[in-house]
Amino acid sequence: MHPILRLFIQNNYKDMFHIYEGFHLVETYHKMRHQRKYHPEDGTKRAIKIALVALVTLVLWNMPTEWYGIQDLTVIQQRIIAIFAFATLMWIFEVVSSWATSVAIIVIMLLFCSDSGILPMVNEEEVGKLLSYKGVMATFADPVIMLFIGGFVLAIAATKTGLDAQLAKVLLKPFGTKSEMVLLGFLLITGLFSMFVSNTATAAMMLTFLTPVFRQLPPEGKGRISLAMSIPVAANLGGMGTPIGTPPNTIALKYLNDPEGLNLGLGFGQWMMFMFPLVIVLLFISWRILLATFPFTQKRIELKIDGGMEKGYQSWVVIITFFITVVLWLLDRVTGINSYTVAMIPFMVFALTGIINKRDLEQINWSVIWMVAGGFALGYGLNASGLAANAVASIPFGEFSPLLILLMGGAICYMLSNFISNSATAALLMPILAIVCGAMGDKLDPIGGTPTVLIGVAIAASSAMILPISTPPNALAFATGYVKQNDMARMGIVMGIISMILGFGLVYLMGTLHLI
Repeated sequence: MHPILRLFIQNNYKDMFHIYEGFHLVETYHKMRHQRKYHPEDGTKRAIKIALVALVTLVLWNMPTEWYGIQDLTVIQQRIIAIFAFATLMWIFEVVSSWATSVAIIVIMLLFCSDSGILPMVNEEEVGKLLSYKGVMATFADPVIMLFIGGFVLAIAATKTGLDAQLAKVLLKPFGTKSEMVLLGFLLITGLFSMFVSNTATAAMMLTFLTPVFRQLPPEGKGRISLAMSIPVAANLGGMGTPIGTPPNTIALKYLNDPEGLNLGLGFGQWMMFMFPLVIVLLFISWRILLATFPFTQKRIELKIDGGMEKGYQSWVVIITFFITVVLWLLDRVTGINSYTVAMIPFMVFALTGIINKRDLEQINWSVIWMVAGGFALGYGLNASGLAANAVASIPFGEFSPLLILLMGGAICYMLSNFISNSATAALLMPILAIVCGAMGDKLDPIGGTPTVLIGVAIAASSAMILPISTPPNALAFATGYVKQNDMARMGIVMGIISMILGFGLVYLMGTLHLI
């Protein structure tokens, strides 16, 4: 019997998550975040934050519409502005979980802004055009959400069958035992995995594989720091490589491909065509920086990775399905099957073959899905209410500098993503930038158009890795005890600046050459 399965049975189904490699690190990470956000000593601060959010929201909700300076602003549009401010402050202050804020966004919009809301509050003759309640609820069934679910299902199946551990063993073997080459191996393999598997799951698994390596390294050297830091750096950078690598990428793809919006038809393979080389270059750069900053004193490392792939037909089903799914994603322009439809194929195959069961569905990161759905609801509200059109008519976006839009969007995203969820940051910024870019029209041509801005913002989100709380991979590495906050900040600032410079330069070049 597979050792992971044996552990699962021994625990009498106590906690399904314990079957996954690196769960202890994930558990430590969640405890750390909970203590940081909900420590009793911070009760007063939390109450002040809640009061501030409520005050700002109520003021924006009830102030005269003419004070906004937006032509023909309706009451419903004013409420959307207030809800947007509520979401922004709640996500920044993190007084509750990000997904809980998203649920609140959807419910408030349904009750006070939709055609299924509280009757005295939604008289269309008095408050303006109402949102369709079906449209608000449909944000949870957006094709992008299906893409997320497909990615999660692939990751769960790979973990259950031991495919991820087997791949790690096979792929790391060619790098040998030389310390600097082992470091390069972990960087490249972690980056590769994070393109298709959750950054958190990838980081947890790879850090677990590093545990026996840490014991071999002398405590006085910096090799442990170098190896521990390599995992979050590679996971964050690797996430740029595919639309499913990290939520900001998928959110950007949603607004770029929205049939009722930009409708650019950017495919999975097209995204990888220009982002994959960028990731590889950044991983090699991070390798040299890590070696220079945290050099090894021990020249050789014996790498031992426990676990492997289970024998049986299910493992082969996962391998074949994984391969077919990735190929279809890459050839979406050739086959005509978009990435959202492809994402449902592994879900169907694994469900029919019994590889994924109802207990496995609990492992899907529903909190991320709800968080993203809340962001989509905000975008829907901005457009469907007519607020976006009124804002475009009232604000001279066409006079703005294209380069300023790109740099400001990237800078704001980078700063926010270091302190709050990069998914929340993208959910706030993407709909606004999509509106701004649409209003500017061909004014953005000198920098490559709208894709340059939105993909640039997605790159900025993945580049934010200064603090342990910036990303889950950062927190997991910090939980090992080998990485200090100042070490993480130093590496995070350097790689963040480099990745944004190279990333912005790449999308600008690709845009001007009309390759995206």
